[in-house]
Order: sequence, then structure tokens, then C-alpha cells
Amino acid sequence: MKQNIFEIEKTSESKARAGVITTDHGSIQTPIFMPVGTVASVKTVHQRELKDDINADIILGNTYHLYLRPGMDTMTKAGGLHRFMNWDRPILTDSGGYQVFSLASSRKMTEEGVKFKSHIDGSYHFISPEKSMEIQRQIGADIFMAFDECTPYPCEYNQAKTSMELTHRWLKRCIEWCRENPELYGHQQHLFPIVQGSTYSDLRKISAEVIAESDAAGNAIGGLSVGEPEEEMYRITDVVTDILPKEKPRYLMGVGTPWNILESIGLGIDMMDCVMPTRNARNAMLFTWNGVMNMKNEKWKQDFSPLDESGTSFVDYEYSKAYVRHLFVAKEYLAKQIASIHNLAFYLDLVRVAREHIVAGDFYQWKDSVLPGLRQRL
Repeated sequence: MKQNIFEIEKTSESKARAGVITTDHGSIQTPIFMPVGTVASVKTVHQRELKDDINADIILGNTYHLYLRPGMDTMTKAGGLHRFMNWDRPILTDSGGYQVFSLASSRKMTEEGVKFKSHIDGSYHFISPEKSMEIQRQIGADIFMAFDECTPYPCEYNQAKTSMELTHRWLKRCIEWCRENPELYGHQQHLFPIVQGSTYSDLRKISAEVIAESDAAGNAIGGLSVGEPEEEMYRITDVVTDILPKEKPRYLMGVGTPWNILESIGLGIDMMDCVMPTRNARNAMLFTWNGVMNMKNEKWKQDFSPLDESGTSFVDYEYSKAYVRHLFVAKEYLAKQIASIHNLAFYLDLVRVAREHIVAGDFYQWKDSVLPGLRQRL
């Protein structure tokens, strides 16, 4: 497997760095936030808007959901996810492990894999490490994840240790399957293993060392942002990034708020994803450089100023706060679309500006100066 997909362009005075990930579908400037397109769609947002207005270098697809619907027969006949959804930039898929973890009441886990019940029709399915690899091969993502078990928070030490060791055994099976089965659609796929170990530093160190030894194209940190305090997430991230290879991209899965993102970049993270910007947008919460706005609040009823004077998307200037509030109160679908475009554009602007300050050499001073404003409620 080709491994040299990452080039570091600039390192800061500590861990933050600016780089470029190169795939067959294009380059990704890091640090990067990746919009989540669970079922071949970033909710309420057109692919054209993702490219032209949000300027997303890469998006995510979800292995569990795509496997169930539309199914792999449709996916392979379409020629993979890129062609199916008409997206010519990079795609990353998760392994399905987190979704299986979330189905705790309707799954059975063994050494071989996981039997689970579909949330759609109640039918039973089985995913093993090999099956996860097969599905992700059929989806055709540029970056795909090893099958892992994600533990809950809180988690007893012995449970976390047993789960971590299972994840490591599953990783070996994932790597072996990939060696024996070539790509399907004429572009190279890059496997990322996942560090586990809950909030236990010694387990995380062991897991990071095992993952580093696999010499994959990049590495991910899973099992965080599952309910633990932010300080715990930062502490574990700091421990793991001390061990993971500096020359490989580091992906912190499922994170998070704008302040989580900046703090994580400061700890050496290159890639992040989260449903928060679109999920919160659909519930009328907008993130801005000046703070967080609830667009249903009465205070915006006759505020005819632009949605966000500091915004980078067309929606920020074409629509007023009063108008967007009206759409939410009237329960118009357009409200969710405008809010989703805004939030995603803001998240992408956030990491682009962070990158500029890493290159300029003043990232940490800048981060500390903007964090209070990002957190405040307007």
C-alpha cells in the first residue's frame, strides 16, 4: 500500500501543523473539517453548494447506513459513491463500528464480528472486519477506516482493555483483507487504523503504539466525544498525538464544537468531523465568529442586518437575521438549508483561518484570543 499521502508544510511552536493530504480525487489542505454525508448526502445541502459555497475538500460517508440503504448492489452498479452522488473530490468512510456501538440493545458481538438488527426494517445483518473492508471497498472511499469497537463513557478499565485488544486483532484482519483484495474503481484507497482505550492513558499509549506499528497511510483516534468531559478528551488526545507518527495525518473522530476543533488542532490533530454544524443548524443554532445564535429568539424578529457580517458564504449576505428567524418560526425547509450552508461554511472558514495562523507562526496566541468569543451566546 502506498503510504506517503501527507506532506507537512509548516509546524507551529508546539504541536499544531499545516499540511496537505493527496488522494487520487484531489488534495486536502489540513487542518480540515469534514462535513458528514451519512447516506450519500450532507443533509439539506447540494453537492454544488458544498463545492462552490462551502468549499469542502472532503466529505464523509457512513458504511453502516450505505450498506443498509441503498445497498452494495446499487453502489457497485453505480460505480462507487463518487459517481453515485456526483462528487469528484475525496471521500472518507467510517467502518460502521460506531453505529454498531450505538445499537447496544440490538447487537451481539463476538470475536468474529457483530450481528445487529437494522434500524430500518428489523432485519439481521453481520459485519466482521473483512465484511467492513468489503463494503468500504465497494463504496470506494479515498480514505477508509479499520473496523473497531467503540466503548461507552464511562467504561470500566477491564472492559476498555478487552475492547482495545479486540480492535487490535480486528485491525490485523482488516490489513490482511486489503492486501488480498484490490481496489474496484481505478483509484487508490488508504486504510486508517483507529486508536482506542477509553480515557485510560496507559491503554491509549499501548493502542497508539500498536497503531503506529501498522505503518498505515494515516491514523485515527476513536472513542472520544462520547460523553466524557472536554478536558478528558483533550488530555487523551495530547497523550496519543505524542506517540502517533508525526509524518502521518491524524484524524480525531466525531469532534466537535468550534472550540473543540481549535483546541484539537493545537494538540496536533489534522482532520475532524462532526454532525454538529448541520444538526444544530436544523435546530436553528448558528455558529459565528462572534458567538452562537439561536435564530428562533425574539431578538432577531426585526433585525434586518445580514445573517453574519463576518461570514464567507453567500447566505450570510443575501439573507437577514429577521428573514431566517421568520423561516424557522414558519417551519419552512429553506431555513434548515440556509442555516446548514452557513454553519458548514463557518466551520471550513474556521480551519482555514487556523491554518493561516499556523503558517504565520502565531496560532496559539490567536486561538486563545478568539475562543471566548466563539463560546458566547448572542
